[in-house]
Amino acid sequence: MSNSKQPQSPRTQQALPRPSWVEISHVNEILRQETTGGILLTIATFFALAWANLAPGSYEALRETHVGPASLHLNLSLGHWAADGLLAVFFFLAGLELKHELVAGSLRSPGKAALPVVAAVGGMAVPALLFTAINWHADGAALQGWAIPTATDIAFALAVLAVVGTQLPAGLRTFLLTLAVVDDLLAIIVIAVFYTHDLRPELLLAALVPIVCFAAVVRRRRTTWWLLLPLAFAAWALVHASGIHATVAGVLLGFTVPVLREGTTGVRDVAHDLEHRWRPISAGIAVPLFAFFAAGVTIGGWGRLGTALTDPVALGVIAGLVVGKTVGILSTTWMMARFTRAQLDPELSWLDVAGVSVLAGIGFTVSLLIGDLAYGGASERAEVVKIAVLVASLTAATLAAVVLGARNRVYRRINAADAVDADADGVPDVYETEAQA
Repeated sequence: MSNSKQPQSPRTQQALPRPSWVEISHVNEILRQETTGGILLTIATFFALAWANLAPGSYEALRETHVGPASLHLNLSLGHWAADGLLAVFFFLAGLELKHELVAGSLRSPGKAALPVVAAVGGMAVPALLFTAINWHADGAALQGWAIPTATDIAFALAVLAVVGTQLPAGLRTFLLTLAVVDDLLAIIVIAVFYTHDLRPELLLAALVPIVCFAAVVRRRRTTWWLLLPLAFAAWALVHASGIHATVAGVLLGFTVPVLREGTTGVRDVAHDLEHRWRPISAGIAVPLFAFFAAGVTIGGWGRLGTALTDPVALGVIAGLVVGKTVGILSTTWMMARFTRAQLDPELSWLDVAGVSVLAGIGFTVSLLIGDLAYGGASERAEVVKIAVLVASLTAATLAAVVLGARNRVYRRINAADAVDADADGVPDVYETEAQA
């Protein structure tokens, strides 16, 4: 049942407020591209599973094929290139999107930033605690995977939301995008701090040179590929050689790109240009290829599947993603609304927040990455993680589709009754009314 509209004091802030029309347009553009990316991601995953179970020898041989110059320590397997190289593009866009949110989006003021940031922290802490509790009495190596159920997959989550939530309030979609971006940033920090071995600080410092040069070029409003791509590759290679996961380079490069504040005119929007150029590559090529090389696990029949799903690591991953994410995000959001001046937007229901919290349990891309880092990509336990992540993500997607699909039908009836239409200029009347007020 929707919240009744109540007058708010000047000191009260709305939780999940309706964003500006500029923010909504930005989110809708991302949703359109990530919907296609989510479909391609799904196809790549099913193709990998089919190949790995029908012809496991040839699939494994392809994944372990090494390419690249050995003299530069870049003679890596195709699976390694996908995890370290292609995902750097994904995290570059995550860093760029977070920069946009900090400068011109939902995180530009402390009041607006608090809710998605706290929700993201809660959505990582509770799954980690659940995983740890379930694996506390297992062997010590099992606890290395505590971070596996902490991350949300942006592509899958936004794709599901775009399909089942066409009528949901824009503030809810913006909340999910912001939450997922903050979630990914926290995940990359976890990877850098807890899954880094044999750190070489001198190479990490050397990586600052191409990063600074990259920043200087983009701040001059230049996006020429033959300038930026070599600098980005040099930064990536040096971070990779330093011992820190190379995707960190993508986030750092994304943060260097200048973002225009809302209402700025007469200046080239470099962030929009780079996002427009690279998001299709990330959603259409980089992430699906990573999924193809990461998701291929030989299930070997119902017996092996049952054995894998009773492993404490698998139980921790499934409980963390399906239960932990929901409890962590929903509870922290409720506490923010209960114990601070923030109030849930009158347009929303707590069922909407619950649906998005369940949807955040889709932890495909980064969860698979952390699983490989925690247990080694070729280990038996890493295969168990892959099965658990697939089962948990499918379960979370199904449950979220049921909840959000039901809420979407409610909002469709409300919108039809209110007859909220767009004028010829494509801007809904409610935003024009607010602008004139």
